[in-house]
Amino acid sequence: MTSLSQPERVAVARLQALLELLPTALDRQLTSAGVTAFEYTLLEALAESEYRRLRLSALAARTNATLARLSRVVTSLERKGLVERMPCPADSRATNAVLTAAGEQAYAHSRDLHADAVRALVLDALDAADLDDLSRVTLAMLTKLDPEGRLTVTGDRACAADPVPMVALA
Repeated sequence: MTSLSQPERVAVARLQALLELLPTALDRQLTSAGVTAFEYTLLEALAESEYRRLRLSALAARTNATLARLSRVVTSLERKGLVERMPCPADSRATNAVLTAAGEQAYAHSRDLHADAVRALVLDALDAADLDDLSRVTLAMLTKLDPEGRLTVTGDRACAADPVPMVALA
């Protein structure tokens, strides 16, 4: 068995530090909105969904969460009045998470806070080439971690945030 080289150790240590520090830093920036960064991601997924609802399994895939974690966070958001659980009319075995009016307000309040925080903490440190590299490198790692494409971000090797390809106008 071979040990990691010094450059490999440095890269992995930096990645681990980023994964530890970024969620906490984003949470701090969203304090005034009363949501965490992960709760924001969940509210965003619901706000962008048709009828402001998603099956819990689809919401887990969209937010890159396990069903257990998602269930705990949905319960927390229910207590805050931001989300409701409702039976899925298309499948009686499934449950939907539905964004409430208060949830829509919380999402609207936190959207700019989140964007400003992401820019200040991540994007402002990158130029266009760095951003392309970050996207490419993270997708390569995610593809290794999720080879079956269960998560939305790796499912079709595209992300909901990807730009829509421009079609040449005739």
